[in-house]
Amino acid sequence: MSRTPIVAYQGMAGAYSHLACSNALPDHEPLPCHSFEDMLTAVQEGQADKAMVPVENSVAGRVADIHHLLPESGLFIVGEYFQRVNHMLLGVPGATVEELREVRAHPQSLAQCRKLIGRLKLKRINHADNAGAAHEVAALGDRSVAAIASTMAARVYGLDVLQDSIEDAAHNTTRFLIMARQGVMPPAGNGPCITTMVFQVRSVPAALYKALGGFATNGVNLTKLESYIIDGSFEAAQFYIDAEGHVDEPGMQHALDELRFFCPKGAVRILGTYPASPFRKGGGKG
Repeated sequence: MSRTPIVAYQGMAGAYSHLACSNALPDHEPLPCHSFEDMLTAVQEGQADKAMVPVENSVAGRVADIHHLLPESGLFIVGEYFQRVNHMLLGVPGATVEELREVRAHPQSLAQCRKLIGRLKLKRINHADNAGAAHEVAALGDRSVAAIASTMAARVYGLDVLQDSIEDAAHNTTRFLIMARQGVMPPAGNGPCITTMVFQVRSVPAALYKALGGFATNGVNLTKLESYIIDGSFEAAQFYIDAEGHVDEPGMQHALDELRFFCPKGAVRILGTYPASPFRKGGGKG
């Protein structure tokens, strides 16, 4: 008998990553992991088939550290999913908003709910993840302590929703990458695709400008470009790109040829070509 496929995520039961797993891969069994490293290791070692990796949020920006882990994981991006984030203010049963003095959540979630936290004058306590904060609040049983988490976390840990949709921005959405041990590339010409890559340029004047010029001249749109320091040196940076298009399309091939010309040998790495989410075109769901 074939087993149920498993998708690993960082956090505890009820985390937003858990919710993304349930929505994007309902036929997979979610596997909670303590850290991003543990999540990726679970896939590398065959304990899980896929990983649900949060990379950026429309309000709080990119997820810290994850871009350092992706290129070294040896995994491939096989899909993307956009999860709408509805933050709930959770308290122990019977608690009221007026009794609250403290709120616990992941730093990104605290950042996404600044207005409410400021209005209620709550003390902010950073937590490794939102579901863990909800679990902690349930265990404490203190009516003055709240958590910011999902409705799933409220159900899992038996908490009351004291106030719903407390995020500052109505567009609050997290983008996830779905990663696997083997790349699964869709056929070219079979719908919109995203190609993700990382690269380093030669240390010469205008190298980045020239390297990116190939995308412009070949009509390839870049939807994301980020840089981050590598090897602890402020002189060496790695660049991360999301480009619209399939890696086998002629325009993308020509752009990659120009990119490689301005990079050291082997410094351009394709992390995956995968179907673009309908969310990008206003589909509303990941």
